[in-house]
Amino acid sequence: MPVYKAPVNDTLFVLNDVLGLERYNNLPGYADATPDMIEAIVGEAAKISEEVLFPLNYSGDQEGCVRHDDGTVSTPKGFKEAYDAYREGGWLGLAVPEEFGGQGLPYVLHCAVGEYTSAANMSLMMYPGLTQGAIAAILVHGSDAQKQTYLPKMVEGSWSGTMNLTEPHCGTDLGLLRTKAVPQADGSYKISGQKIFISAGEHDMTDNIVHLVLARIEGAPEGTKGISLFIVPKFIVKEDGSLGDRNPVTCGAIEHKMGIHGNATCVMNYDEATGFLIGAENRGLNAMFIMMNEARLGVGLQGLSIAEIAYQNAANYARERIQGRSLSGPKAPDKKADPIIVHPDIRRSLMTIRAFNEAGRAFLLWTALKSDIAHRSPDEKERQSADDLLGLATPILKGVMTDKGFEHAVMAQQIFGGHGYIEEHGMSQYVRDARIAMIYEGANGIQALDLVGRKLALNGGRAVMAMFKEIGDFCEENRNDEQMAFYTKHLKKGLNDVQAATMWFMQNAMAKPDNAGAGSTDYMHLFGLVVLGYMWAKMAKAAQDGLAAGDSAREDYLKNKLVTARFYMERIMPETALRKARIETGADTMMELAAEAF
Repeated sequence: MPVYKAPVNDTLFVLNDVLGLERYNNLPGYADATPDMIEAIVGEAAKISEEVLFPLNYSGDQEGCVRHDDGTVSTPKGFKEAYDAYREGGWLGLAVPEEFGGQGLPYVLHCAVGEYTSAANMSLMMYPGLTQGAIAAILVHGSDAQKQTYLPKMVEGSWSGTMNLTEPHCGTDLGLLRTKAVPQADGSYKISGQKIFISAGEHDMTDNIVHLVLARIEGAPEGTKGISLFIVPKFIVKEDGSLGDRNPVTCGAIEHKMGIHGNATCVMNYDEATGFLIGAENRGLNAMFIMMNEARLGVGLQGLSIAEIAYQNAANYARERIQGRSLSGPKAPDKKADPIIVHPDIRRSLMTIRAFNEAGRAFLLWTALKSDIAHRSPDEKERQSADDLLGLATPILKGVMTDKGFEHAVMAQQIFGGHGYIEEHGMSQYVRDARIAMIYEGANGIQALDLVGRKLALNGGRAVMAMFKEIGDFCEENRNDEQMAFYTKHLKKGLNDVQAATMWFMQNAMAKPDNAGAGSTDYMHLFGLVVLGYMWAKMAKAAQDGLAAGDSAREDYLKNKLVTARFYMERIMPETALRKARIETGADTMMELAAEAF
């Protein structure tokens, strides 16, 4: 059976040694996040993840959710009790403002905790995950009355939230949606239509479910310009805050899915359900994008989480499974064969996954820190700079980490051989669960197009130039450090490749947009390789500083960090040249065949 151990020491290394959270005490909530408190919080998060959430992951996958004839849904055995433990621990409100019942702590800490909980039980944690996205949207775009009505209960976890975008005939192209909203005399709207693929759309874990629904008000313009966002609660909330009548919003079916069986992915039917406009008319996408951007970071986190738990199980198996002898002579002469971890190809797989996970963790927390600065800094220039980098990083984080998360779950499964293909070892579930992260919250091809088609040119390229400068400055600052020269040399080569690819787009994509589309996925991964390389260079510097300071308690850990950093630079970073070469071939051969030839 699978195992899971939260990587607490690695999280603390990134937060304290690499990012230096203590340097941000000027930000609201950061003064309270002392190193001791951070260690206590991540320690408690590890405990609930390992002891409460993880034991239900396999059984929840096997059991799945059940829809009853009355449209209600039962979650797998033990899910509600585990959710209650999570809710009672105050985890939902960790980074939410105190005025709505949250703790007001850094968002970066929320993301650190989120890795553990998602790795332990991705399906279960999607229920509060969707709620946190809905909370973010209401915080920014809700009226004062809406915030007071919904947020305290959602932050408390006694009510949950969803996001309703997709319809049977439209996914990414939301301008095609047909769900309609009819104004009523009391200022509310009657919402009618059908939404599909709604995660946590109906379940038995909370007293109310607050649906955020995209719909078109009667007479609104066609396309995306005519879309509005509505709060449509499962139960209407009375003026005194108690729950009233059931709203005519029901689960018509649960989707039969490849993975995440423990999460109720619903077809939702709205039959003149009462809804309340959030934000301005015809500006629904602006409000929903708050939720979607939050969700995209959360999905990138899921890619890391699955890769981490798959790695841990593959590493354990490789240490225990005996098969064949080492090419350089027996390593376990007292046994009939050596553990498979002695074989270089097994090491290749494990080191590849490990290098991705450790850099991915740093990238996730670096991005979350940018979010905190963008939303909390008193300095307007600092806020703008952080927001630029946050916007640029989001599609890279979502696309690269979920692509690699799935790829590495498969790689970990391969280490088990035939045992990875059967259910008892749990690797099949990780492969199946990881696959959805590449698809939902904007399929990864869309993330790549967003990066190339929108983010690069935004504000005259301000964000991408700032990222290039930050990485370039790091290389220059450490150029004369003999211990860092190895890392900065490889990082600078990758930076040169992504800069050259960016310039190629500028020269070849304006007149021929298909060139941008043809190279977008390679560009996203090229950029990801460089950003992850930047994270490794920063971690290498922090590790060397720790060793130089005589950190004997972590000596082995820090030396292992440097080995993994070298592996990334030698074995993974050279892929930037391949990605650049693909981009520079353009779109000609890709677009030449007639549609009928496929």
